[in-house]
Amino acid sequence: MSFQDPGDLLYEPPLREFTALAIVLGILVGLVMSLANVYLGLFAGMTVSASIPAAVISMGLLKGVFKRGTIHENNIVQTIASAGESLAAGIIFTMPALVIAGVWSDFDFWTTTLVSMTGGMLGVLFMIPLRRPMIVEDPDLIYPEGVACGKVLRAGEEGGAGMKMVFGALGLGALIKVLIDGVALLTAGLKTAVTIGSARIFAGIMASPALIAVGFIVGFNIATLVFLGGAISWFGAAPYLTATTEYLADGVVVSLDNPALEGLVKADVRFLGVGAMIVGGLWSIIQIRKGIAQGVRETFGSYRAAMDEKEPPKQNNQDMDRKWLLLLMAATMMVVLFLYFRVTDSMAVSALATPLMVICSFFFVAVASYIVGLVGSSNSPVSGMTICSVLLTSGVIALFGYSGEIAILATMGVAGVVCCATCTSGDVCQDLKTGNIVGATPFRQQWAEVIGVLSASFVMAPVLGLLHRGYGIGTDAHLDEAFQGNALEAPQAQLFASLMDGFFGATDLPWDLIAAGAVVGLAIIFIDQLVLLPKRSKFRLFLMPVAVGMYLPLGLSVAILVGGIIAWIAGRAHADPESRERGHEKGVLLSSGLIAGEAIAGVLIAIPMAAKIELPDMEGSISPWLTLVSVLVVASLLIRAGTSKN
Repeated sequence: MSFQDPGDLLYEPPLREFTALAIVLGILVGLVMSLANVYLGLFAGMTVSASIPAAVISMGLLKGVFKRGTIHENNIVQTIASAGESLAAGIIFTMPALVIAGVWSDFDFWTTTLVSMTGGMLGVLFMIPLRRPMIVEDPDLIYPEGVACGKVLRAGEEGGAGMKMVFGALGLGALIKVLIDGVALLTAGLKTAVTIGSARIFAGIMASPALIAVGFIVGFNIATLVFLGGAISWFGAAPYLTATTEYLADGVVVSLDNPALEGLVKADVRFLGVGAMIVGGLWSIIQIRKGIAQGVRETFGSYRAAMDEKEPPKQNNQDMDRKWLLLLMAATMMVVLFLYFRVTDSMAVSALATPLMVICSFFFVAVASYIVGLVGSSNSPVSGMTICSVLLTSGVIALFGYSGEIAILATMGVAGVVCCATCTSGDVCQDLKTGNIVGATPFRQQWAEVIGVLSASFVMAPVLGLLHRGYGIGTDAHLDEAFQGNALEAPQAQLFASLMDGFFGATDLPWDLIAAGAVVGLAIIFIDQLVLLPKRSKFRLFLMPVAVGMYLPLGLSVAILVGGIIAWIAGRAHADPESRERGHEKGVLLSSGLIAGEAIAGVLIAIPMAAKIELPDMEGSISPWLTLVSVLVVASLLIRAGTSKN
């Protein structure tokens, strides 16, 4: 009897891994999840991970339809899919700002595509030398989403049932979206407004399955914070503004019962969120200052170790070949230089912006890689890092005397690449952790990340352009009704557009409202740090979710709160942690299907809307009641999935 190395046992006989079927399936699932996150991020300012839904869909299709599939093939599928999804999160926070600021009238295909591609590539490439020291060797970095996805892959026999749940929810989400925006049988939401003295108070809820699903995924604490932000703006600031401000339309004072008042108040209230977001972004960086230092130290140590390595590692611990790594890095940076010259038509600005981009990307990739290992991708302060890169870049650009559109293009070009790199690197960490758990080959998984980035990059501009032409992204024409249903808020992009207008444009920002939002943000930080943190409270006042809620219409934050309450109810229904985790996973699968279904239907409906084709209008007196029923159906299904003990 002979003994073999465990690594040899893993590859004798070899398991199918980097197969054509896995690659094609990964690209297709990745495109769907990318589309869903583009829509969701513009709609609600949040995105969701695609790893677990992609893994479940892959297992269901490979085993249920193709009657084949290994755990390594499933891992390649979720790796490609999640790379595209994370890229969507990076691009929607930045590129729409150029449309909102009026620099672009529509999304430029090659600029948007190259920003996506280069940012995503840098996120993958800068992360590769960090894999072994951070993911394999550091016991303090747990990468929670990667561990969770690894567990799902190992329990692959449940994939078929999970796939049915995802696709069933996808159909329901799509149906409700069609009934709302396609034929108007359902209303976009339920709303009301009351006048108390000289003040007007607005309330309501959006009838969006995706928003309720987001609330379930982010959980009770975050959902409550988003609602708290909405309450501060709409139950506090809005009544005060309506009581003390004369709003004019065509030179005429708008009365309290005029439907146009809500849109005018909303245009002011959102600047509270701008102030709070700026404070939240800076505070998030201050909070993780030790993690930043440690991440940068580990990064430089990892790069030195990678360059000094003499012996090639075994296959199951082998990264992308160093020659390919350096070649791809050099090519990506050359493309960035060409990109910046293309959009600014100035080699001087391009030569200034490119090194800024490289420095910011390298720095924030190191930070994100370390932070997501500690607290997970959902808690990574991507918005804060992007705000800091915007402030740094705009300061340097202004210092060299540039202003106007060229300065805005250069600043947002840097911010777009940095944000994509940061989002992608956090996802790469989780994927490589999953691969480490299931025994995947690192260099094959890293090439899968490259494929996911490249394939998803080409759909960003067409989807963004279609949604803008069909619904409008942050345009004044779509801000008259807070619950109109076809307005896409894009809160982070509107924040950056406002900052760019203030720094380089002719727009006078309402600094008093921005300052008031900053004061509210500071107050929230003080309460959290001086009251909740010393008591080790399970409920924390994290500022960024509150700031997003301050920016959004109240109806969106109420719908998110409903999902958070359902997650809390589901958690309370289970006595032991294992059943609670299984219930949460089922709720996440159902939620992911609802989000994807609504997003797909939303993009398809945008096609006739962009072509100015008049859609049917079936709205009647029963529509609000049917809308309420649709909300209750979604809520009851989520409760059933989350509380299930099967």
